[in-house]
Amino acid sequence: MITDAPPIVTRRVRAEGSHTIEQYLATGGYDGLRAALARSPEEVREEVAKASLLGRGGAGFPAGRKWSMLAKAETTYLVVNGDESEPATFKDHLLVERDPNQVVEGAIIAAYALQVRQAFIFCRGEFALGLERLQQACNDAYAIGALGSSIFGSGFSLDLVVHPGAGAYICGEETALLESLEGKRGFPRIKPPYFPAAIGLYGAPTVVNNVETVSNLPWIAVHGGEAFAALGEGSSTGTRLFALSGRVVRPGWYELEMAKTTFRDVIYDPSLGGGIAGGAELKAFIPGGVSAPWFGPEHLDLGLDQDAVGAAGSMLGSGSIVVMDSTTCAVRAAWRITRFFARESCGQCTPCREGSGWLEKVMARIESGDGREEDLDLVMDACDNIAPGVSWPPQQTTICVLGPSIPSSIASAIRMFRDEFLRHVKDGACPMRGDR
Repeated sequence: MITDAPPIVTRRVRAEGSHTIEQYLATGGYDGLRAALARSPEEVREEVAKASLLGRGGAGFPAGRKWSMLAKAETTYLVVNGDESEPATFKDHLLVERDPNQVVEGAIIAAYALQVRQAFIFCRGEFALGLERLQQACNDAYAIGALGSSIFGSGFSLDLVVHPGAGAYICGEETALLESLEGKRGFPRIKPPYFPAAIGLYGAPTVVNNVETVSNLPWIAVHGGEAFAALGEGSSTGTRLFALSGRVVRPGWYELEMAKTTFRDVIYDPSLGGGIAGGAELKAFIPGGVSAPWFGPEHLDLGLDQDAVGAAGSMLGSGSIVVMDSTTCAVRAAWRITRFFARESCGQCTPCREGSGWLEKVMARIESGDGREEDLDLVMDACDNIAPGVSWPPQQTTICVLGPSIPSSIASAIRMFRDEFLRHVKDGACPMRGDR
């Protein structure tokens, strides 16, 4: 059902000039930081733990638990991950462009709770306007005393650097991001031992949080962790920002209460997706970014609940819901996703580097009508070598999860629409060549 939960991270974004410091201060900006500074760092951490705030970057790891893992050291760092590069995912893009001050304030609150003196916001390099506005928000924070020496007279000092990424999807993976931030090639690090909370940026303990994750912190600091936890159900608390795209009447971003809102609500409610464009039938949808296994119409009544979606065999992931209708070619959709991963593989691990290229070539052959029936077994066998069992969650054969995520779309498409693959082979062409 659609609930009347208050918007938390998007309450300003529709206002004119929402990105400016003037608009931010006029709508309660930095009240959260002042409230946090009035408490001890331990009390702020406890409020975030009470909120049960799940990370909004993809893995869904509780932010409070991640903070508790930060090793004690003379130097520690905080890095905000704004390297949003997953196809059809655009929620963080919205926040950095339309409410960058909220991102900055959230980063300062996190740094205070962790007693970190140096923080970074790593933002996707293609977000030119977002980077400009983040830097301005950072400059404005220094100007009003929210950054720098003794913030708001509290005695706590912090320096914050906005750093543009170089356009690599792999740098959304936290350890590859840290490598890039150090000026090196974006190669993921082996975990263990390189868990960022133990050995992170410049070898020091580091917390890496997503843009949307830290954007929730000003609200939590003002209203308390229990108020946040009262929204949603179970471990899926609060609201979450979802990017809806594909064959719907009203694609866009929507902040929704977790668990209580269903995929059917998101896709069909007139105030949200508005139904399938052109009146076609729903064929399938991807519930959490293109790394996630696909769902069919039978999953429409699942709530936007991390545990429920996981139990059903997929994930909420990056917060992107992609809708495919009866005119969508499943083969072409799976091939395009595979092509993206093949191009974005960092090349460090053999199963991902070689396997993604092989899969893309065979999938392209099938989609173009030059495939063979045995190609279906061939691609599934290659998928099994990248992620043994081709199950969810995937088995790891590579340093990061990019490689084992590649089979998701291929396996979903073949299992759900095998007859469509066979038609490509039998007819020697895509039967929907004239459609989307």
